Amino acid sequence: MQPIHSIQVLRALAAFMVAIHHVQPDAAVVAARGGLSFTRSDLLPWMAGVDIFFVVSGFIMVHASQDLFGRDGASRLFLKRRLARIVPLYWAVTTLFLLVGFAVPAVLNSGVPSLQQIVGSYLFWPVVSTQGFVQPVYSLGWTLNYEMLFYVLFAAGLMLPRRWTLPAITLVLALLVAAESLSGPLALPLGFWGQPIVLEFAAGMGIAVLWQKGLRLHGALRIAVAIAGAALLVAAAHIPGADGPWSSVLWRGGAAVLLMLAAGCGREGIVPLKPVKALAAVGDASYALYLVHPFVIRGMREVVLRLGLHSPMLYIALALAGSVIAALLLYRFFEKPATRLARRWLGS
Repeated sequence: MQPIHSIQVLRALAAFMVAIHHVQPDAAVVAARGGLSFTRSDLLPWMAGVDIFFVVSGFIMVHASQDLFGRDGASRLFLKRRLARIVPLYWAVTTLFLLVGFAVPAVLNSGVPSLQQIVGSYLFWPVVSTQGFVQPVYSLGWTLNYEMLFYVLFAAGLMLPRRWTLPAITLVLALLVAAESLSGPLALPLGFWGQPIVLEFAAGMGIAVLWQKGLRLHGALRIAVAIAGAALLVAAAHIPGADGPWSSVLWRGGAAVLLMLAAGCGREGIVPLKPVKALAAVGDASYALYLVHPFVIRGMREVVLRLGLHSPMLYIALALAGSVIAALLLYRFFEKPATRLARRWLGS
């Protein structure tokens, strides 16, 4: 299985984990309306999908930017590429969320955002919401605020000699975390950027360096590393206190590192099986799946309630399947064309 396919499969699983986390409260509502009981599944720490995304992002940025190291104008070109990839879809869903929120606020259970929060959302700048949380208008965008920090640091690092790029990025991330941990809480945005989760970007970059230096996991060893990662995830869901800022990086981040090692450092040149190709296709649309699934989950909840279908498991199946289908369509008919258009407009 080629590394790119296995990484895309991992991205698909990460997005699906986040969707499972978000579908369960709505499943409880569906069950309650029918007088049924529903017990949420905590088999895995579902939001660990974010940790996986961050480690994968660190790997991909290094792997996909090999043509930029030591090149004139590399920083500008890198940022243009990342903006073209991230901004169109995120701005679109943020705008849609605002429109729906202003029209039917009860459907989204969201308070009316301030102008500062709206502006901060579009600029990927950490802002306190009217509900007291440091999050953008579309709350899932909190992860993109971290991603944008990483992209800016990566772009700045590309202005340095090649051998200093990754160490410098890692050092800045470590200093941010150290400042918040030792002297915090710091004021925004430093207090937000200084959370330990940003170290997962550095871990992903480290795996990319190991891959470039020839690290390959074969056969039973690769399977063992993947199993160890999955076991660590299961343990993280059941160990008290494993969801703290540092403990979650150790448990969930550690699991993400092992899974990324298994996915990214496999043997090359093997033709992937059809199921793997199918999952990789979902991985291609994982960004769309991450952003669109709350709309589908809430919309499907209203549909099943109006139809009188109160089975929580049926609702979960419909909501998750609908989220995947919506993501594939959104990726094909909006995300890809919008990214191409943005790249042409930015000259990247």
